[in-house]
Amino acid sequence: MADGTTGIYGRLTGDEDGEATRTEARNGARHMLSLSMTKVADGLIDPKLVLSWLMNGLGAPAVLVGALVPVREAGALLPQLFLAGWVEGMRHRKWAWIVGCLGQGLAAAAICFFAMTLSGWAAGLAIVGALAVLAVSRACASVSYKDILGKTIPKTRRGSVTGVAGSVASVAVLVFALLLLSGLLQNTGAVIAAIALAALLWFVAAAVFSTLEEEPSEPEAGSGLDFTPLREDAQFRWFIVVRGALTATALAPPYLVLLEGGDGALQRLGALVLASAGAAFVSSYVWGRLSDVSSRRVLMLAGLAGAAAMLAAVAAALLGWASVFGVIPVILFGLMIAYQGVRSGRSTYLVDMAPEDARSTYAALANTAIGVLLLLTGLIGGALSFVGPVAALVGFAALSALGGVMALKLDEVEAE
Repeated sequence: MADGTTGIYGRLTGDEDGEATRTEARNGARHMLSLSMTKVADGLIDPKLVLSWLMNGLGAPAVLVGALVPVREAGALLPQLFLAGWVEGMRHRKWAWIVGCLGQGLAAAAICFFAMTLSGWAAGLAIVGALAVLAVSRACASVSYKDILGKTIPKTRRGSVTGVAGSVASVAVLVFALLLLSGLLQNTGAVIAAIALAALLWFVAAAVFSTLEEEPSEPEAGSGLDFTPLREDAQFRWFIVVRGALTATALAPPYLVLLEGGDGALQRLGALVLASAGAAFVSSYVWGRLSDVSSRRVLMLAGLAGAAAMLAAVAAALLGWASVFGVIPVILFGLMIAYQGVRSGRSTYLVDMAPEDARSTYAALANTAIGVLLLLTGLIGGALSFVGPVAALVGFAALSALGGVMALKLDEVEAE
C-alpha cells in the first residue's frame, strides 16, 4: 500500500526521480484529500452566490445579504494577527488547522438549522452570525496551513499538492452547478442539503488531517507586528488603498443575485455558480501570465472591467432584463473574470514589491488593512442597499473604477 501511495504521489507531483519518502507520500495524500474536501465545501457554501441566493429566498433583507461577503472575508483576515502567536506556540500545529476545520463544519451545520427553522430578519441575522464563526475558524486554519505544509512537504512539490486539491474542487463545484442547472434539484432544500454536505466534508477533512505525521516544532515567542512599512513605504500605502477600492469586485456578486431574484428555480443559481467557476477556469492562467509582465496594469484593467460589468448589471435592471434567464449569469461571468484579475494582480504585485526579508510582514499588514477596508466598504454597500441593489452596484462600480485609475500611480515593480 505504501509503495502504491508513493507511486501515485510521485506521478501527481512530478517526482520522477523517486525522491519522496513513504512518510512524505502518506502526508501528501492526506494533504490532497483534506484540502480537496475543504475546497469543495467552500464552493458548496459560497457566500457570494449560494448563501446570497438562500438568504434572499428566506426573505432576509438586502442589507444582511450584502453583509455576507464582508463578514466572510474580513473575518478570515483580521483574526490572523491574533491567532499567529497561538499557532507559533504549538508543538504540533496540525491541531490548529483541525480546530479551524471543525469550527467551519459546526458553523455550516448551524446555517442549515437556521435555514430550516427561521425566515426574514431572524434567518438573516442568524446566518450572518454563523458565517462570522465560520470565517474566524477559517482564519485559524489559514494562519496555520502554510507552516504545516512547509514542515511536511518539500518546496518543489508543495504547489502540486495544493494544485491537485484545487483541480478536484473545481470539478466538484462544476458538477454541483450542472446538477442545479439540470432541474433535478427543485427547491431550497437542495441548497440546504449541499451546505450540510459541506459541513460533513469539513468534519471528515479534520479527521483525515489528524493522522498527519508532523514533526514537533519548537514553540516560538511572537515578536509582534512591525508597522514600519506602513510608516516608511508610500508605495505600499498606495497599494493598500488601490486594493481596498478593488474589493468592490468581491462585494458586488450578492447584489447581482438580488437583481435576478433568489426565490425562483434553482436553475438560476446553477447558472450563477457555473458562470463563476467558468470565469475562474478560463481567466486565472491568463491573468497570471499578464501579472508577470505588469501586475500594475492587471489591477488597472481588472478594476475598469469590474466597473463595466457592474454598470452592465445596472443597465440590465433598468431595462427590465435582469429577470431574463441567462442575462445576469453572463454579466457575472464578466465580473468574476475581473475579480480573478484583481486576485492575481494584487498577489503578484505584493510579492514583487516587498523586500525579500519582509514579505511576511508586508502580507500581514496588507491583510489586516484590507480586512478593515472590507468591513468599511461592506457598510457602504449595506447603506446603499436600503435604496436598492442598483444603488449598491453603482457605488461599487465607482469604487472599482477608482481603484483601476489609482493603480496607474503604482510603480512598475516587474521592471525593477
